[in-house]
Amino acid sequence: MDFEALLFDCDGVLVDSEPITNGVLRDMLEEMGWTLSVQECMRLFVGKAVKDEAALIEARTGQPLTEDWMARFRERRNQGLLRDLQPIRGAVPAVALLHERFEGRLACASGADRGKVELQLEKCGLMRYFEGRIFSGHDLPRSKPAPDVYLAAAAALGVAPARCAVVEDTVTGVAAGVAAGATVFGFSPPEAGHDAPAALRAAGARQVFAAMEDLAGLIA
Repeated sequence: MDFEALLFDCDGVLVDSEPITNGVLRDMLEEMGWTLSVQECMRLFVGKAVKDEAALIEARTGQPLTEDWMARFRERRNQGLLRDLQPIRGAVPAVALLHERFEGRLACASGADRGKVELQLEKCGLMRYFEGRIFSGHDLPRSKPAPDVYLAAAAALGVAPARCAVVEDTVTGVAAGVAAGATVFGFSPPEAGHDAPAALRAAGARQVFAAMEDLAGLIA
């Protein structure tokens, strides 16, 4: 299929943010009385908005997930991202190449809050390829795995979802892209683990790849 637009998830696809964000989350959950390793925290929360997991956090900590707590979490998370964030290896040249190939019809469609997405793209030198085409699940009635953020991105680009390719790294995100009617390519680098590629395929990814350098060839 000749795709007309390319829609990227952000965390874990464009930027290597998950260990940083989940390190902060792990520390703050421990302060509330719930002790997890960073790996356990990532298994539970990667691909999900923290605010959407309020019931789980409240059940395990016995404390309410207040807006004040969320504000402190975002502040500490952003400090960590500004200090340590790096792009996913190969993502910047891959995006630059595909931005040219698709004549600018790229978008970033994330389940994260808009402030975080913009901070990360700016920090990693990617904002120029996505400015004005950034979509957050927080701004829509439903976040991933609902298709809303991908439908909004496709509509803004003026491209039917069926003519869009989506790049995702989580089961939640793949489900969102499939539900939107797009063709999903699953990104699963070696550090994601042996089971990750099969999980992405089971969720509906057409193909799974392990290196951003390979994306342009797959999309072609």
